[in-house]
Amino acid sequence: MAAAFTLESHGDYWAGRFTAMASPCEVLCDLDDEASARQLTELACAEAQRIEQKFSRYRDDNILYQINHSAGEPVAVDDETAALLDFAAQCYLLSDGKFDITSGILRRVWRFDGKNSFPTKEQIQALLGLIGWPKLTWQRPWLTLPADMELDFGGIGKEYAVDKTALILQRHTAASLLINFGGDLLATGPRRNGQGWLVGVEDPRRLGTQGGKRNTAKEFELVQGAIATSGDTQRYIMHKGVRYSHILNPRNGWPVRGAPRSVSVVAGTCTDAGILATLAMLQGKKAETFLAKQSVKFWCLR
Repeated sequence: MAAAFTLESHGDYWAGRFTAMASPCEVLCDLDDEASARQLTELACAEAQRIEQKFSRYRDDNILYQINHSAGEPVAVDDETAALLDFAAQCYLLSDGKFDITSGILRRVWRFDGKNSFPTKEQIQALLGLIGWPKLTWQRPWLTLPADMELDFGGIGKEYAVDKTALILQRHTAASLLINFGGDLLATGPRRNGQGWLVGVEDPRRLGTQGGKRNTAKEFELVQGAIATSGDTQRYIMHKGVRYSHILNPRNGWPVRGAPRSVSVVAGTCTDAGILATLAMLQGKKAETFLAKQSVKFWCLR
């Protein structure tokens, strides 16, 4: 089935837009040719949807479903899945266990929809035994996941899709591109006018728009590289007047205390930017200290 998208001219560039991974996505193409922009947008849409279909936890026909329903039996995975598992293992080690793709199972009791729904200590405790990267066995290409445990690639999937899409599009054009999947962005190089793409870091304390302008904490030109953001703008719980972020500590099953409202990081790839932003959120009050050691540009908004 053909990918569904829209294409719009903005004078000196084209903007292709579509939906994937439950997010608005767009590809800005610094070129005049409509046919080329259409082809690039179609390729981007197809790749984003391919990755979503392969790694979505909402499907029953992909490798993730096979892994999560393996009941403790070994599963042989393909090279792409293996690379993501290797990356997840590295993130677990770098974060001292704070980033763990087995912790997605906590969504059974946490509903980050802005409402006043709050799990009990007993509900959370009942799931902790099903969390822990060291409990699985991973030796390429074989993965053995204990029965009732689950993997969830949601913490790295969107940024990975941005990087993969950029690689594909760059095989078809030398034009400058800005790929934006739900606010995680990558620019492939300077535009024809020698400038970058104007991007903004959203201020979570001032949502929406005012006077027709988006409420941004910072605007700058992104020439080459990526920026990714982690925060609780859309996903949180209000309970007894306290706001709880959707960033959970896999060790105790509770939201990380003292985390910023939003962390944005600029890095060479979207995957690197995204994981650094997430790891910073997991540091809670020490987010800024953690990022200052990474030699990257960042913004922490509290």
